[in-house]
Amino acid sequence: MIKVGIVGGTGYTGAELLRLLALHPEVELVAITSRAEAGKRVTEIFPNLRGMVDLVFTPPEESILRRCDVIFFATPNGTAMGMVPGLLEAGVRVIDLAADFRLKDAAEWEQWYGMPHACPELLSEAVYGLPETNREAIREARLVACPGCYPTAVQLGFLPLLEAGVVKPGSLIADAKSGVSGAGRKASVGTLLAECSESMKAYAVSGHRHLPEIRQGLQAATGTEVGLVFVPHLTPMIRGIHATLYATLTRETADLQALFEQRFAAEPFVDVLPFGSHPETRSVKGANVCRIALHRPQGGGTVVVLSVIDNLVKGAAGQAVQNMNLMFGLRESAGLEAIALLP
Repeated sequence: MIKVGIVGGTGYTGAELLRLLALHPEVELVAITSRAEAGKRVTEIFPNLRGMVDLVFTPPEESILRRCDVIFFATPNGTAMGMVPGLLEAGVRVIDLAADFRLKDAAEWEQWYGMPHACPELLSEAVYGLPETNREAIREARLVACPGCYPTAVQLGFLPLLEAGVVKPGSLIADAKSGVSGAGRKASVGTLLAECSESMKAYAVSGHRHLPEIRQGLQAATGTEVGLVFVPHLTPMIRGIHATLYATLTRETADLQALFEQRFAAEPFVDVLPFGSHPETRSVKGANVCRIALHRPQGGGTVVVLSVIDNLVKGAAGQAVQNMNLMFGLRESAGLEAIALLP
């Protein structure tokens, strides 16, 4: 059994990790940490886990975490990088769900996240944890940077087009909507029911922190500079990402449906729908799946890709478990076969 610890277990992604790992056939949950809730039983905070998780929150002490085979960091940006070097030295593998190791350039990271990086020497080693592009590197990694939710939906939607060279890489547009859980479990006026219900708004239009991550991933896939306009929106739902992606075709005779079906044919968690479909966020709620559909409005030179995921599963905890399965030589879908919830 793989001994697993979670640092930062009281947020939404920490709770989702617990939900998934509690039923994983190859996992033993050893530690769950929280400074604020230390001493409390997990089920006092998350009653849905009664009878499934018998752990008490502990402080994030390295002596406890070193007993694990792998540690998931479900912490705010800037937390993991202070602890990761010591854990790696102790032979513990790490999967970070925050942004500490996603960008390869330390100066760019500091520009977007407003703090110096504590261990820039590890940025080149960290493997970006999008299995659909980095599966073999993930298998050998000791440090995995789990992608953000927006970057997962956007990259999976654009990758086949860019890899095949059938669109202009300099004029991509990503219009993406997220549920409120993407803002985390902290108290905030902007995410109060009375503030965000029955309303929708764009935010960070001038530049969102996920922009350099998306651009870095797409450029790695194409080997060329990518021009991307990325506009995120907050929507009045709890879970879900809906990304509407626009690209200009360079080969209007390309069979786009066949391109996507072939690219993702062997991918267990990408579902390419029939051409012209309209995937819904509710169709992936609670599941580690990205559903994608293609459109060519009026048969013109623009391709529209619709990409939906659950931001807490394929966009966070589920993808992290998928990475763990790869790192430990397990069946990639182990513990992740749950069907989406409807209604």
